[in-house]
Amino acid sequence: MAEAHSAVAFSFAITHEGFDINYDHEVLNLVWNSGVRSWKKRLARARNGVRNGVYPAHIQSLWLISAIALGLHFAGYQAPFNLTNRILVHLPSNTINWQVAACFAAALVIWLSICFTMRYTLKLLLMYKGWMYESRAPGSRVSLPTMLWVAVVRVLSSWNKPGLYSFQGSLPRLPLPSVSDTMTRYLRSVRPLLDDDNYTRMERLAKEFEQTIGKKLQWYLILKSWWSTNYVSDWWEEYVYLRGRSPLCVNSNFYGTDAIFMNLTDKQAARAANVISLLLNFRRLIEHQELQPIMVQGMIPLCSWQYERTFNTARIPGLETDRIIHYRDSNHIVVLHKGCYYKMPIYYKGRILRPCELQVQIEEILKAKATPVDGEEHLAALTAWNRSKWAEARNTFFSRGANHVSLRTIESAAFVLSLDDEPFEFDLARPELLDNFGKKLLHGNGYNRWFDKCFTVCVGTNGRVGFNAEHT
Repeated sequence: MAEAHSAVAFSFAITHEGFDINYDHEVLNLVWNSGVRSWKKRLARARNGVRNGVYPAHIQSLWLISAIALGLHFAGYQAPFNLTNRILVHLPSNTINWQVAACFAAALVIWLSICFTMRYTLKLLLMYKGWMYESRAPGSRVSLPTMLWVAVVRVLSSWNKPGLYSFQGSLPRLPLPSVSDTMTRYLRSVRPLLDDDNYTRMERLAKEFEQTIGKKLQWYLILKSWWSTNYVSDWWEEYVYLRGRSPLCVNSNFYGTDAIFMNLTDKQAARAANVISLLLNFRRLIEHQELQPIMVQGMIPLCSWQYERTFNTARIPGLETDRIIHYRDSNHIVVLHKGCYYKMPIYYKGRILRPCELQVQIEEILKAKATPVDGEEHLAALTAWNRSKWAEARNTFFSRGANHVSLRTIESAAFVLSLDDEPFEFDLARPELLDNFGKKLLHGNGYNRWFDKCFTVCVGTNGRVGFNAEHT
């Protein structure tokens, strides 16, 4: 009962002596800070959305154009296309206030026109592929068209410092090849795999496809390419990944190792805390869009949407197809140690916890004498199961109550941290140790990796680190 009462942030009761109001100041303070942080993120997203929408123009240039429009109007000159006077005739009166409003409206129209002109000019320029075929040999000269293209792209790109998603609206659409080109590439790819008789048969089938159903399917692709910037990405995700029913473990998930020639510390808690801190600060760069987009040769931007689901994301099993759920925010991670799951907060009063503060929590988990409840230790093995069977078990046992709340806590976490009970070893003289290192990260013991999560950070007892990541 004492634990239940301490978990209540606010209670209200009427007694014979009057009103009785009880509240927990610390809990209400946590709720308040969480709300403030959430609204700050919403405002930051809105600001970044406007900045990305007008890129490569600068949002502050609106005030410059507004000042010019005001100066021209009150100096007796006309704005371009006489916009100010055209807008003024539709306003209630011709007073100073309405004249100023007309100037601002005219400036906004001109500014938006400039923004979209610059944006689509950059998009057209990025469609140019001639730079790929320029000779890289010493002493060779770059062609004049490529030199002019480089100069214009650099001017437009350097006009304003880009955010992580600033180039998304300027990236060219994925080009759609013709059916003939697709069949030619297909036949070229299968030629080494087939003997002459089978290859002749495949040529006949390819020609038949091109002249029959291929034409109809190509029109569907053309319509989809007009509607979306990438006609294949959503179908690829759906049919190549999410509809796959085989287990994620080994078949889909991948792993990454630590910098094996460096061993920063042999203290598990310290290394885990530092990695958590680095990851959370990297997440902050993504959320605030302060991370610079990847640029080929410092000029050609690559798509940045892959960063969107790096954190706070989980793959949810379904009977026929899975789905990806991305949470806008998460103020905790989940720590897995000796079969027990711990919800670990990562914020305090609106700021990310420092590595030393994170280390204190991890040390408490490592020293804890807790034992897993029935079924808890092997819970993660469900995520390594056949996807349809895992979906059935999820619908049966995790649709309500404590199981539902616990599962949502895991899936909504920024990521999962696994504190393993064995070291991750490496020795140049013993290459089998690196093989074992990779195996531990790829599948562990089958139930100490949450394979549905965006990634699980794994920390060995000797301080070495790796990760297991969901491929979608």
